[in-house]
Amino acid sequence: MTALSLADIEATQRLISQHVTRTPVFDWRGREIEARVAPDTRVNLKLELFQHSGSFKARGALSVMLRLPPDALARGVTAVSAGNHAIATAFAARQLGISAKVVMIATANPARVASARAYGAEVLLAPDGKTAFEWVERIAADEGRTFVHPFDGPFTALGTATLGLEWLQQAGQLDAVIVPIGGGGLCGGVASAVKLLQPTCKVYGVEPRGAATMHRSFAENAPVTHATNSTIADSLAPPFALPYSYQLCRANVDEIVLVDDDELRETMALLFRAMKLAVEPAGAAASAALIGPLRERLAGSRVGVLVCGANIDMASFAAHIGARA
Repeated sequence: MTALSLADIEATQRLISQHVTRTPVFDWRGREIEARVAPDTRVNLKLELFQHSGSFKARGALSVMLRLPPDALARGVTAVSAGNHAIATAFAARQLGISAKVVMIATANPARVASARAYGAEVLLAPDGKTAFEWVERIAADEGRTFVHPFDGPFTALGTATLGLEWLQQAGQLDAVIVPIGGGGLCGGVASAVKLLQPTCKVYGVEPRGAATMHRSFAENAPVTHATNSTIADSLAPPFALPYSYQLCRANVDEIVLVDDDELRETMALLFRAMKLAVEPAGAAASAALIGPLRERLAGSRVGVLVCGANIDMASFAAHIGARA
């Protein structure tokens, strides 16, 4: 594996800067959060849900696409996704004036499908994740489109690493950061930047208990090649792990913890009540880990917590939080 360098992350930050938003950070204080964290814990939120396309995914997609030669750009791009990456690829394609054909899972939230189409992408709906990957590979081969992978590869990781770089530029010294893990591209990139800039800062990944693919991969010392997932956080439920993202996480993530769907729902409601943020389940994962499995270990620490996305429709959001709000 080729580790990411600070120079390459900084160059990627400059490359994508005109197309992305420098999302804010916020020191979360108040009665509700202080009742749920251990004494003297200070919480710094990175509000990446305010990124263009509604999640961090725009960073990786743009990092890949802005490096394509003109002839490849002219042929367009393709992608596979349960939602956020398809939306981000469609957004990036529109920014660059090229076409996008994306494959989404048939169970994807209709609002996400509509969002990808609103950015101008042609959307195909596949019955399952395995079929979706087969379709996107065929589209790339038949139409000459570049496959923009949802989570794997060095350029994707460099894009997500810009989030980590930007975060520490804004927040200063942190004792720990908590980052959601789906395929690992987000956590691997952010963790790489964090360890380069603040080597003593602990990096915790968090997965849903029903989609613990990277947790299993760490335990087995190899990427899991097939995963059966059951979680409300579909953005964190890849059908497998891949070597590059696995190795990047293995090299830079100190520990992976798990949260269950009820913890995600409770934390979605907490973020809505206390921060007025309506996030998707994946967007609540890091906060759920902070007030759940990591609570005591992070006592007295200044902790960075990533709110990674908010692509959810109102009806689904209301159904998840129910009486918890």
